[in-house]
Amino acid sequence: MTDPTGALPGLDDAGSAAATAGPAGVPRAAGYEIENELVAALGADGRPVRIAGVDEVGRGAWAGPVVVCAAMTDLSAPPVLRGRGDRTVALTDSKLLTRAHRESFAEVLPGWLTGHAVGASAPEEIDEVGMTEALRRAAVRALEALPVPPDVVILDGKQDFLRPPWRVRCEIKADLRSVTVAAASVLAKVHRDRLMADLDGAYPGYGFADGAGYPSPVHQRTLEESGPTPQHRLSWSYLDDLPRWRHLKKHRDPLAGEGQLSLI
Repeated sequence: MTDPTGALPGLDDAGSAAATAGPAGVPRAAGYEIENELVAALGADGRPVRIAGVDEVGRGAWAGPVVVCAAMTDLSAPPVLRGRGDRTVALTDSKLLTRAHRESFAEVLPGWLTGHAVGASAPEEIDEVGMTEALRRAAVRALEALPVPPDVVILDGKQDFLRPPWRVRCEIKADLRSVTVAAASVLAKVHRDRLMADLDGAYPGYGFADGAGYPSPVHQRTLEESGPTPQHRLSWSYLDDLPRWRHLKKHRDPLAGEGQLSLI
């Protein structure tokens, strides 16, 4: 199950689709499918396997930090929310939950998880080192802040941006299939949304409270009129389409190594 790089292979696409689809293709609640596979593979000696689920939010935004949450459970049943009538709301990918449900889960998850932590990379760090390295740094900050180090990390997606010495299992749509990743997804999203809402007061007009730094129409309009704020990523290509502000764009020098910036 392991390879020389230390990354743990994911399931094939057919397995992923079957695992995430309920009746008529509706995603079901996140479960412990991936965690159970890891326990079976790594816990043969009877020692508990510490598993952290990791997810990020803000990768594609034009402003604000990229935020990563790491979450660990004891593999017990996750909390559920009371919905309308007799319905309940199960923990799943944060994008499939309403804002109210995300906020409610964010209140109860910390008391249920055995550990969780958030790490971030600010816009200037993203500009300096690029998104992949910024993600890695934010994830490492979150993982190193956990109360105990994990034996293995489940990453949502197919790219292992952590790299050794972290032992990683990459899984597409892990936030739909893994309770630990779903919990990390919700906590990362709520944390970043609250941070962006706080920035809205300092930088009115960009729609940070509602759009969280993504390119909404109001965000794009204010950018064109007023230019970027200190919370904007100045190496992003959106500046190419803003003639008045194009001179502010930051470029990494490919000959000087990662992290070297110049203003062109």
